[in-house]
Amino acid sequence: MPDQHAFDLPRRLAAEALGTGMLVATVVGSGIMAETLTRDVALALLCNTLPTGAILVVLITLLGPISGAHFNPAVTLVFTGKRELPVNEAALYVFAQIAGGIAGTLAAHLMFGLPLLDLSAKVRTGAPQWFAEAVAAFGLVATILAGIRFQRTVIPWLVGLYITAAYWFTASTSFANPAVAIARSLTNTFAGIRPVDLPGFILAELCGAFAGMLLMHWLLGPSRAPAPVPIAETTR
Repeated sequence: MPDQHAFDLPRRLAAEALGTGMLVATVVGSGIMAETLTRDVALALLCNTLPTGAILVVLITLLGPISGAHFNPAVTLVFTGKRELPVNEAALYVFAQIAGGIAGTLAAHLMFGLPLLDLSAKVRTGAPQWFAEAVAAFGLVATILAGIRFQRTVIPWLVGLYITAAYWFTASTSFANPAVAIARSLTNTFAGIRPVDLPGFILAELCGAFAGMLLMHWLLGPSRAPAPVPIAETTR
């Protein structure tokens, strides 16, 4: 988490909106570019994956010191659950993330000359995809919390690499982010998701994030093993 005294709340909210917006613009824009350049779905997915992982490294590195670089309501709720972010600020973070994500979709559409709002018709539903989203969010939260504990300075790379990998090992291509999912429902392009499919994705993401928080709280918590007996005590 950033130093709460270094940046005031308006600046932190602006960073969250900007970061989420740039992330969504990258996801949607690279998907549109990929569809324009190739009909090979696997190649298009690769063209969508690499820019997403790369922009995450950039955004978390630059904006992390300002707001913590959540860019994700599920991550924000995890830090609220850990009592590291007040509930009222968390609500504003989530609003900023959703607004920024929608702006990112609009920006991508403007860049490629598409209608500003074009609801997606891309079907993404069913138990396997919901489970995949839960796994994606679980892994993301685990990566962040363990990274904070052991390798804070490389968190941008850890998150970028995790999402790059999760694009390919999850059936859902790893949205792992309710704000991004909402923004992607407004684009009828490669990265889209039908608005009617949002509830299943968002619920799965939140469940996965909560499970990740619980496991890492236990895994990274203080050891309860008995203290070693001093050598002098063993010689009596």
